Parts: sequence; structure tokens; C-alpha cells
Amino acid sequence: MKHIKVLFGIILIQILVGCNTATPNRVANNSSHSKKQIVIALGWGDSPTGFDPTLGWGYHDPPLFQSTLVRRDENLQLVNDLAKSYTLSPDKKVWRFKIRPDVRFSDGKPLTAADVAYTFNQAKASPGLTDVTILDKAVAKSADEVELHLKQPQITFINRIAQLGIVPKHRHNQNYGRNPIGSGPYRLVQWDEGQQMIVEANPDYYGEQPEIKRIVFLFTKGDAVFAAAKARELDLAQIPPFLAKQSVTGMNLYAMNSNSRVGLMFPYLPNTGRKTAEGNPIGNNVTADIAIRQAVNYAINRQALVTGILEGYGSPAYGAASKLPWDQPQAAIADGNPDKAKQILAKGGWRDTNGDGILEKAGMKAEFTILYPVSNPTSQGLGLAIAQMLKPIGIKVNVDGKSWEDISRRMHQDVGLFPWGIYDPMELYILYHSSAAQGNWRNSGYYSNPQVDQALDQAMAAASETAALPFWQQAQWNGETGTITISDAASAWLVNLDQTYLVSSCLDIGRPTQSSNYTGSIMINITKWKWVCN
Repeated sequence: MKHIKVLFGIILIQILVGCNTATPNRVANNSSHSKKQIVIALGWGDSPTGFDPTLGWGYHDPPLFQSTLVRRDENLQLVNDLAKSYTLSPDKKVWRFKIRPDVRFSDGKPLTAADVAYTFNQAKASPGLTDVTILDKAVAKSADEVELHLKQPQITFINRIAQLGIVPKHRHNQNYGRNPIGSGPYRLVQWDEGQQMIVEANPDYYGEQPEIKRIVFLFTKGDAVFAAAKARELDLAQIPPFLAKQSVTGMNLYAMNSNSRVGLMFPYLPNTGRKTAEGNPIGNNVTADIAIRQAVNYAINRQALVTGILEGYGSPAYGAASKLPWDQPQAAIADGNPDKAKQILAKGGWRDTNGDGILEKAGMKAEFTILYPVSNPTSQGLGLAIAQMLKPIGIKVNVDGKSWEDISRRMHQDVGLFPWGIYDPMELYILYHSSAAQGNWRNSGYYSNPQVDQALDQAMAAASETAALPFWQQAQWNGETGTITISDAASAWLVNLDQTYLVSSCLDIGRPTQSSNYTGSIMINITKWKWVCN
């Protein structure tokens, strides 16, 4: 549960920045930095576990200081990194990797298969974001060959492999997170907690040497980032969408598709007094009614949310896999349709019997609460807009900003407005498989459908990512049932979020201003960034 909370925190920091925070002290002499050094702000904050991949570092962005066996390139295709080659056994339970023989950690020691095996076994035993609990054991077969044995087939495990940076067995300890040693393109030279992180190119890196030799990451957030960009203190800054319309001298706007989307997580079960192991209530009698869930989906005007709340920097989202290869096309509905929503509610037995504008059924009002993280103005704007859109159809929505801790206790009983988004179809399993409902952020609504479970299980056990695609889509809609609006309407997905950046006109980050692909982290090609001005 703990690592999932951190996940949400990171997503919000990176994607939905918007809170006002104090600007930390600036790195000395940044106004005179050379073209080999850049200063950037990505909305990052300190991680309590530092830069240890076995505890979560590198889950969303390239680990910088460490290498991975495989990685995704700018087009999100899997390519070898430390690996020279790899195979999957016929029973799909053993991944075998041959690794490069020419790799050294930044302390000069060689990286061997023993380090790879140690890293995976350590990650399995650690509560990090990179969930490798499906791993049975990792075994070094020789200096350059390692096997990863799974308890059962899981084709999405390749994404765990692409996320986990390899740490040195001889230097990994409880202090490693503050003093990372790795074989990646950069090495950490300074970390001032709460203020900044400074990295320099690793001269022993086996890959292409970075053009930018020194990068200063400022832990500036929210409006302060925009102010720093206007003051020309930054070469790259992630800004919230509502500031993206404002121009800044010497900087260009980069609006990039991301894998992140925001949705309403409905409590699926009625309130029968059931509670989680921690004593948190489960169930909501209003949202347990399929007519309510479907009507909400049809009444919301998603394009209006994109235009009015995101300033156009996003797109409508109709499902948990919106615009991804495993998306179900039937998820896209004709929304912004209050008449259809009213028809669904009437057919479901909802009537306004006392003329107060709110529907009732069996003595229960059509009313629920949306919880959103109180520090996030974008989420607040989405919640308030949804409340206005649902009022005309007779549903009353209370919008309540809370801390993540408060939300974690109430999200099984109230509707949560959450961001989700990793480039991994396993997210569908996490959101909708009945076994994932364990009183934490996974399947927070306790959704359950045996046919959906079956399709998700078939996807996880498929022979390849391609072979799994039909099963991921069947979980969303198999012609009879599924998670999307025309069936169970387990969620109401709202918008896909663009990431908006201001980038110095002198910094070439090798990207078009609008990508047709979902590009993931802006740092995915950081070794190719270059300064183009004298």
C-alpha cells in the first residue's frame, strides 16, 4: 500500500503540477552556466528512499545513474541496454539474458550477472514501486548470463525488467540511496535535499556519451517554476497547463502526449458494513447502481473539460487504456449527452419525487462525493466542472479536497478522482481484477466480474505482448460484458493529460512539439540533448 501512495504522489508531482511552493535557493552562478551545463525543473521533490532502484528510483523516468537490461526508446519500442540478447522459455516462466561484457560501475568495478541477479532478488524483497513479487528467483549462470525464474507466466514482466536499474552487489546497502553507484549515463555529484540535485556525465558509460555534461535539477514546483523560467533561471521547466498559453522570451513550449489520464474511480459494491483490514469502509449504495455509473459517463462532456480546465493541452479519455495499443475502441461513447443520461436514470428507477432537483430511488438520493488531492488545482477544477455537468441530470456531487492520507481511508466508500498512467497494460489488471481489491489503491472500488478476471488472466499468461492484446481488449468489452461504459461502467475516465514544458530555444531535446506517439518521460532521450547556441 505504501508504495502505491508514493506512486500517486510522484504522478501528481510530475503531471499535475500546480501547487504554490517556495522557490529553493538557486545553484550558484547558474546565470553563467556553460553550454555543457543546463538547469531544469521537472516538479520533482525529494524521495525518502533516495536513488535506489530496488526501492522505486527509475520507475517513471530513466534511472540516470543505473543501467537496465532493456529499455524503451523514443518510440516506446523495447531495445537492449545491458542485455546483448534474451529469450523466454516455452513455458514462459524463465527469462534468460546474455549481458554485455564491457560494462563497469562508476567506481571502476565490472558489472556481472551476479549484480543483475542480486538486484532482482533484492527488489523482490523490497517494498519498491517496481513490483517483482511474481519473481521466484534470479540466478547468475555465469559472469555474463542470468536467469529470471517466475512463479507463473506473466508477459508484462518485461516492463518490470525495463524499469529496474542494476545496482552493484558490492556497494549496495542501506545508505546506497544517498550514494548511488551505477553504470548509467550520469553519476550523482551533489544532492541538497529539498533544493537541488547535480549530475555529471559518467566517463565510463558504455553507451553514447551525453552532449550535456552537467545537469542541475531544481526541486522547484508549481507557479514558482514558471516564475523561474521567466527570470531565465531555467533551461527546461515543466509547467501546469493553465500557464502554457503565456509566452516566455527565449523559450519554446513543448506540449507532449503522456501516458497519464484522470478518471473517477467508483465504489462498485453497495455498503453492507464491510471494511478493509485497516477498518476503512467499503461500498456506496448510489454508485453501486449501474444506472448512476453509466449516466455519469454519458453526461460528462470530456472535450469541454479539455478546453476549459486543461486549456486544450490534453484529449478526452474514455477508458483506462485510452489511445494505447491495448485500448478497446468500443470504449469511446458519444458523451456530453444529458438526455441519454436522463433516460438511463429513468429506466433505472430514479425519480425526482419531491421536486428538489435531485433524483431519488427507494428513499435514497442520487448524491455522492468526489475526493481529489487538495493541493492540486487541476484536479479541483475537474471535480467542480463535473459537479456542474451532473446537476442538470439530477445527480448531486459534493467535491471535497483532501490529503492523500485522508483519500486512502475514504476511497472505497467515496468516488476518487485519480491520475493513472504507465506504459504497461498490467494497469488494467491492477484496476479491474477482483484479486487486486485488497484495501489499497489497486481496484479501490472493489470491482468484480468473472469474465473480466478470465480475460485479464489470459492476457497475463499470453506468449507475447502482441498475443496478449486481444485479451486486454476483451477485458474491457468482449461483446457481452466488460469494464467500459456500455457494460459495467466501472470507472468514468475523463481526460488524457499532455505534459507541458518550456524549453530554451538554445536547447535541442530532439522532439517535435506534438508527437503522434505517447512519449513517456521527457528524459527518455536525455543523452541526445544538446546545446545549439554559442
